[in-house]
Parts: sequence; structure tokens; C-alpha cells
Amino acid sequence: QVQLVESGGGLVQAGDSLRLSCAASGRTFSNYAMGWFRQAPGKEREFVAAIVWSEGTYADSVKGRFTISRDNAKNTVYLQMGFLKPEDTAAYYCAARRTPIVTIWRNWTFWGQGTQVTVSS
Repeated sequence: QVQLVESGGGLVQAGDSLRLSCAASGRTFSNYAMGWFRQAPGKEREFVAAIVWSEGTYADSVKGRFTISRDNAKNTVYLQMGFLKPEDTAAYYCAARRTPIVTIWRNWTFWGQGTQVTVSS
């Protein structure tokens, strides 16, 4: 099992930045691809970003604004979000799975409880 705990969500204004963190425990963190997904009310959970080693993979909607990174020594993955828009408002979830990265949320194995991000206009 891998336990994931997200933090860093909050209420911000459009154009602001925010950094989410996801602390992992359980199995060897470096063995897993790590991802971020989000889910807005009434919508399906969608892929945001994922990382295996150092290079991230991004959804088109966040490319150029969000950066995913990981610190294997701290068992933590981060999502640095910039130029936030109201449409980024959602619950953000951290996930883990064995490689390779896939963008379909159902194919990820372990999940955190989520952290809410609300962007006001």
C-alpha cells in the first residue's frame, strides 16, 4: 500500500500561484509514477500532470502554467500552479501507480483524499 496525503489547497484570485504537496508513505516512493488529477463538481475526474523521474507530462489545459516535480528524499510530489484561472477550481487529487504514466484516472492505483483549490475571478 501507498498512503498519500495532499496539502496546500486554498482560495486564491485569478492570476495567483499556489503549490500543492503530496506526501507519500508505505512503499518505495521512487518506484512509482506520481500524478495529479482534479475533479470539479458535476464533472469527471481529469488528468492534470504526472511524473516518473524528472520530466513532467501535462494536460493541454495546464501546460505552461503548472509544473510537477518530485523529491524522492522527502517522498513528496509537488504541483506548482501559476496564472490560475477560475476554471482551475476543483478538488485536486494525488495518485500513484507503477509506470508507465497513463492519463485515465481509473488506471491509477493509490489515491489521496484530495485538497480543494478555489480560484475567484
